[in-house]
Amino acid sequence: MRLIFDIFGQTLRTLWAHKMRSFLTMFGIAWGVGSLLLLVGLGEGFRSGNRKQFDSIGENVMFIWSGRAPVMQGSFTALRQYYLNYRDYEDILRDCPSVGAATPIIGRSDIRAVSDFFQASGQINGVLSDFNRIRYVPMNEGRWLNQMDEQQKRRVIVLGDETRKTLFSGRPSIGSTILLNGIRFEVIGTLQRVGHGDNNTQNLKNFIPFSSMHEYFPPLNSGIDLDVISLINYQPKSRAMHEAAKQEVHQVIARNHGFNPNNPDSFDEWDTVKTVDQVGKIFDAMNMFLGSVGLVTLALGAIGIINIMLVAVADRTREIGLRKAVGATNGSIMFQFFVEGAFLTLLSGGIGIAGAAGLMQMLSHVSLGEGFDPPKLVASTAALAVISLGVAGVAAGLYPARRAAMLEPVEALRKE
Repeated sequence: MRLIFDIFGQTLRTLWAHKMRSFLTMFGIAWGVGSLLLLVGLGEGFRSGNRKQFDSIGENVMFIWSGRAPVMQGSFTALRQYYLNYRDYEDILRDCPSVGAATPIIGRSDIRAVSDFFQASGQINGVLSDFNRIRYVPMNEGRWLNQMDEQQKRRVIVLGDETRKTLFSGRPSIGSTILLNGIRFEVIGTLQRVGHGDNNTQNLKNFIPFSSMHEYFPPLNSGIDLDVISLINYQPKSRAMHEAAKQEVHQVIARNHGFNPNNPDSFDEWDTVKTVDQVGKIFDAMNMFLGSVGLVTLALGAIGIINIMLVAVADRTREIGLRKAVGATNGSIMFQFFVEGAFLTLLSGGIGIAGAAGLMQMLSHVSLGEGFDPPKLVASTAALAVISLGVAGVAAGLYPARRAAMLEPVEALRKE
């Protein structure tokens, strides 16, 4: 045990005797490790922020709107407008086995909402009571729409958080009434704030029963069809079935509106499942790239330490010869230089990890903007850095240590 403490003491004295050389070597490794963890942490924060944005929409939600289809089969220049209708929604539920749930929506942004205190303009959506099974609409106060609201065409409304703040500004809203284009609606519920920052798009949305929306505020410029809707939200039965669900919906829409379902340009849609997967692949590739850069940095740092330790062996040749002459074994000489190299590597790596963790903790209190969460220390990356540091430490200490141990005492003592 005393021998080990002596070796560590000698290691510290040696490093202190060559302060600048040791500092520059340690700085290179600490910078590489810290940069690796910080960049991966920032990427993970961005990934987490984007995931929250998609979660604020709903789980595995898919959108389809009205679109434009060729007037004649095979034509790519003459296009006609078609409008989704309530029958499309019913047929999707009946004829698409891969679709787990669907809901129609009528949306308008030109409706003026007026309370006893203020007025606001936001999007009014007419939805069925099962809308909250597909879309994320967390309740704050009151209740959500129910089937009786739909069947009786009740004039009730659930307000988004930003609309509530504008219309009532800290006053009680539940049970109050507002005017939508002059028609009185009772506020039965309010929603929690969704997202963060200045993105108020989701928080400006307000919801009334689909039947009430259809009667009082039908879609504008939608032709002569009385059952036109703005869009349909649907979910596949499982995430893996999203592509099959999309193709089945295409078949139904194309059949109902008389065009070829194999023409993707005829559909105006958004597959959030595909988008999330694409974003995830980008982040995975970025993490792999950053990890590779970090490993190269560690390898270069290890090479630098090997070089410094070889210089140390050359500088201390007479010392090695003297120690071997008075009885030091090859093993003790080798262990001393191995400890110096490994200690230098692990200490500098530990400083880099601690510095990155501290900086990320500071950034956790700073708003990085919409879609960005604070950077996070990724456990797998930190573990990879520690393992890589261990390998680099062994490599940096073993070869110079063996070089020192193999010196012959007589030759070492003759070295000037």
